Amino acid sequence: MSAVSTISHPQSAAPALTIGNLSLEAPVVLAPMAGITNTAFRRLCREFGAGLYVSEMITSRALVERTPETMRLIQHHESETPRSIQLYGVDPKTVSEAVTILVAEDRADHIDLNFGCPVPKVTRKGGGAALPWKQDLFRDIVEGAVKAAGSVPLTIKMRKGIDPDHLTYLEAAKAAQGAGVASIALHARTASEFYSGHADWSAIRTLKETITDVPVLGNGDIWSGADAVRMVEETGCDGVVVGRGCLGRPWIFSDLAAAFRGENTTHQPSLGEVAATFRRHAVLLAEFFDSEERGCRDIRKHVAWYFKGYPVGGDLRARLATVESLRQMDDLLGTLDGDLPYPGEAAEGQRGRAGTPKRPALPEGWLESRTLASREQSDLNEAELSTSGG
Repeated sequence: MSAVSTISHPQSAAPALTIGNLSLEAPVVLAPMAGITNTAFRRLCREFGAGLYVSEMITSRALVERTPETMRLIQHHESETPRSIQLYGVDPKTVSEAVTILVAEDRADHIDLNFGCPVPKVTRKGGGAALPWKQDLFRDIVEGAVKAAGSVPLTIKMRKGIDPDHLTYLEAAKAAQGAGVASIALHARTASEFYSGHADWSAIRTLKETITDVPVLGNGDIWSGADAVRMVEETGCDGVVVGRGCLGRPWIFSDLAAAFRGENTTHQPSLGEVAATFRRHAVLLAEFFDSEERGCRDIRKHVAWYFKGYPVGGDLRARLATVESLRQMDDLLGTLDGDLPYPGEAAEGQRGRAGTPKRPALPEGWLESRTLASREQSDLNEAELSTSGG
């Protein structure tokens, strides 16, 4: 059985978030995460709470070329509504074509563009968080995408910039607002910070003070419902984007919805409930992959996140991390004492790899100009990799 805490949340009820023609019951968005936010995980999170649940990042070029894996990734379960897809691209024409496909074939109710990926193999080619530095390229991509989207709300997610000396978020946000995006989300870190340290919520506040025509969403260091409400109160942002905080904790969306309603309750699952949710996740993955074996392989990376703080021995964790079938999983989970209560603080807080600050990898001479040189286009063409982040 799960318990309900009496932790006190600030008694403020944020209004439902409106993004274009979409009205959300809670001002909460699931952040796209590669290999995580597939339809299986989105469905699981949706079962616990309200909000907008975004797909893992889809490469525009792969969508235009209709690669089999990409066409599978953009599929939504019939229970998913609204349907949200995040695109990544570096070429205005390709991004526009990808958006056109999604709209013309009625594959999405919301489209987001990723300008936040800090992964070196992407920024090294000028993509991800490095791209907004080239103001003309950024503007051309966003304007073309908004035009292609038509009545489907198109939004962007970005970082503060490349590093503290090369911030881009305010200029990019102004350009995006002018292009007609439906909302702007900011992960309050630079690419050089990766996921390390603490997110700079003051940047979210500055962005909100600067952008007045569309909603501004904040991202970074939201580990609980209380964190989400505090971000809104401290920055004035219109909603929050949650990434690593939901890893192994899909029930955080219940906490987030409750916190924004002003309720002082949090979901505190027993070990038995955690085990049941873990298994439910595996079943949904097996359905998504149309393969029990593949679903069981994919759930392995979630073991440490689900059982964080719970008294589950290292040997059992290791065996769960090599599970090959649901039957084998059931045998292992059956050895747990399901009545063990929520362990409190040990199960909370940061999860996922933070990385360490590092000098961003960039194309040679990238920072010399804010406009794109013809010689830099070839590097950009190599930047369309299936790597998410932001």
